[in-house]
Amino acid sequence: MCALLQNLSLYGTDIAYVITTSTSMRAIQKSNCYHREGHKAACSYGDTSYMLLFGGVQVVMSQIPDFHNMEWLSVVAAIMSFTYSFIGFGLGFAQVIENGRIQGSITGVPADSVADKLWLAFQALGDIAFAYPYSIILLEIQDTLKSPPPENKTMKTASMIAIFVTTFFYLCCGCFGYAAFGNNTPGNLLTGFGFYEPYWLIDFANACIVLHLVGGYQIFSQPVFAFVERWFTNKFPGSGFVNNFYTIKLPLLPSFQMNPLKICFRTAYVASTTVIAMIFPYFNQVLGVLGALNFWPLAIYFPVEMYFVQKKIQPWTRKWVVLRTFSFFCLLVTIVGLIGSIQGLISAKFG
Repeated sequence: MCALLQNLSLYGTDIAYVITTSTSMRAIQKSNCYHREGHKAACSYGDTSYMLLFGGVQVVMSQIPDFHNMEWLSVVAAIMSFTYSFIGFGLGFAQVIENGRIQGSITGVPADSVADKLWLAFQALGDIAFAYPYSIILLEIQDTLKSPPPENKTMKTASMIAIFVTTFFYLCCGCFGYAAFGNNTPGNLLTGFGFYEPYWLIDFANACIVLHLVGGYQIFSQPVFAFVERWFTNKFPGSGFVNNFYTIKLPLLPSFQMNPLKICFRTAYVASTTVIAMIFPYFNQVLGVLGALNFWPLAIYFPVEMYFVQKKIQPWTRKWVVLRTFSFFCLLVTIVGLIGSIQGLISAKFG
């Protein structure tokens, strides 16, 4: 079950990456338009063409041999992440200073009814859950582990650093973003046009997002490719379609080997994530659904159960009761987050 949810989480993250990349590419075009035509101009652009472009790039990249060595991708992604996170944080902080006061209120964005307010709060919980996909962070850390020093010590240190740095940027961007724009804060600070100037900095930040996600898509799709292709190889050991490799030589490129299963499955995988993103191009709602779906099983329940077995925690001891209560509370968060996010997705699609 955990393996199923893990692969579903990776698949869902790739869908979110298609949406986010197209949004950032469109934001670059809109930013330049606003700079030329003024902030009141009707700079409206669709995102379907950008999704198709991104999907086409990923189809090609998914066929590159030995792309599963993700260390250099992780380094590039980390640099890009730090860059656009610092830009978002800096712009929010500068806007608060320029305003001379903190916008918004302790009660948050107003809603037409108590029910609508609850749906928004539940959806926000889903978004926060997506912001801490530890099962995904785990992959990136494990991929770059080396021994010595002992891997368990490296893992613990890297995990603490990753969670601390992530929390720092989320709190800074989230808090200063809301303090800067109050109830008009966009779902994505760099693409929702809370900021118009300096336009070149907005463009640069969104370009960093695109570069990050182009490689990030492959970081999260490669484990799914390996899982499915390994299953087919074990299931059909005599199939030429599954197991045969053919050498291909293209002009100006070194020869490389291709496998029919890899070509078909990986292309279908990229196509499916692109089509789903085109059907549901709703950034916050999609993130909320994905986050809520995987938060409790992978980040809470499974690690807690492992800890009970590893440390031989006896039932009804104080530690057992505390961890069980914690797990149950997080289950409730996951349920309400999932319900709120699905309601938001349906409202955005049909409302």
